[in-house]
Amino acid sequence: MDTIAPFSSQHIEAVARVLGDTNDGLTGFEIAFILGDAGIPDVDTSNTKWKRLYNALASVQNEKRVGNHLLMVITRAMNPVRYTENQTVFHQRRQKLNAVLSLTGYELREDGHIRRVQAAKSVDEAVRRASRLSAALTSRNVHPHVLQFCRAELLDQNYFHAVFEATKSIAAKVRALSGLDGDGADLVQRAFGLSKDGAPPLAINSLQTETERGEQRGFVNLVVGLFGTVRNPLAHNPKVEWPISEQDALDILTLASLVHRKLDRAEKC
Repeated sequence: MDTIAPFSSQHIEAVARVLGDTNDGLTGFEIAFILGDAGIPDVDTSNTKWKRLYNALASVQNEKRVGNHLLMVITRAMNPVRYTENQTVFHQRRQKLNAVLSLTGYELREDGHIRRVQAAKSVDEAVRRASRLSAALTSRNVHPHVLQFCRAELLDQNYFHAVFEATKSIAAKVRALSGLDGDGADLVQRAFGLSKDGAPPLAINSLQTETERGEQRGFVNLVVGLFGTVRNPLAHNPKVEWPISEQDALDILTLASLVHRKLDRAEKC
């Protein structure tokens, strides 16, 4: 391993608090084994777990003047083999560690190895990077308006409200484009619905062929269905009665992104 510049005491403490968390951190036995395996003296065995880790890491860094030992402990603690029976713990720890590491220009990959990345410039950016959902949305190039409306909820991993805010962003955009008021299915029908009385206020294509008119009708059905399936239940039910999984949130937010891209091309008739 290349020589790593020393980490600040704050970074060492943050990592120690994640790995030595009272409720779901490493056990005392695991800490002893990992420190021994990394050749780091366990200088404070009687202290709490996170302080024990902090003192060991800070002591060896002060002596050696390099930051390698912190990364050595992380990679040993986060070896995927340790988590074959509890992958949830691995992902939770990895996410918390990456929120710290990204501020220093490092990232813990899913294979348990650490790589260099561009350092995050703020705490918000660090936490957003660490979120698996945010990372997945970024890799899918999800429309920025979706992320803009639910950014705070994604930082908190509040999938229920993230999805709710994303669907609200669609209604807000339709109102802005059409000049209409209202909400939900009624707004979408008035803005895009085809009728014998003339063209609708907005169209996602030229409406010159039956295929294009069919696409317009399908878009209306898609958005109305999104409101009916997602927005309306979330608006009328408490969070505890309508759980949203990470996978469902990813799919719904991706669909909302598709709608936004269609709206970007919409023109007034």
